[in-house]
Amino acid sequence: MIKKQLAQLGVLFFFFAVALLAYADQRQSATALMTPSNQAMQNDMSLNPALFWMMDGEALWGDRSNPAGKACADCHQDVKQSMKSVAATFPKRVNGKLLNLEGQINQCRTSRQQSPAFAYESKNLLSLSTLVAYQSRGLPITASTDPVIEPDYRKGQSLYFQRMGQLNLSCAQCHDDRAGLKLASSTIPQGHPTAYPIYRIEWQGVGSLQRRLRSCVSAVRAEHYAYGSPELLALELYLMRRANGMQVESPGVRP
Repeated sequence: MIKKQLAQLGVLFFFFAVALLAYADQRQSATALMTPSNQAMQNDMSLNPALFWMMDGEALWGDRSNPAGKACADCHQDVKQSMKSVAATFPKRVNGKLLNLEGQINQCRTSRQQSPAFAYESKNLLSLSTLVAYQSRGLPITASTDPVIEPDYRKGQSLYFQRMGQLNLSCAQCHDDRAGLKLASSTIPQGHPTAYPIYRIEWQGVGSLQRRLRSCVSAVRAEHYAYGSPELLALELYLMRRANGMQVESPGVRP
């Protein structure tokens, strides 16, 4: 009897695994929806406009003009080696606090360099986060599945499915239910955050995932969450874990 039950459980686990793989196979980066010219702009860093932010990030990486006289490089040495795969793991809890990549950079800045935190969406913060994120390009997203972060994940999941604003829409209604359909002349993507920080042509600059999330909140005519708020951090975590296993494409290019 026990052997039979174990065999039945094995079959159930097999079909569960197959179902998960099938779901993973259906996931699609928004890169696949872009024109060949925009894809080429993203993939070739000599054409990617975010290169200029990365160059500024490289200068900041070695900058010691702060009260502590310490550069990022003094602790982390070569960014190409020390930051490889780092961006693919955020958001995560650091010393008990949920941080995204920008939050981690600012924590280092305030604690190690004894300097004020960079403002969200500032050129300096975007430049450093783009530089660090680029070191994970081509690697799989590995957002934390640690049980300690589960309450944050559940909060983000709840927000993803929560209707909001005057249009009474949720993230899921666009990016799950209507992914692949048209909104005006644009194809609705599945909403996987594989390419952030990202250069958007409509912005004429690089922006963070939180900027994009706030744009969506504005589009449904809801009240904005503040940059760095628990709500946006939790939503980031949910989206990144939803994209686990997909390749990091940062810095991306979008229309």
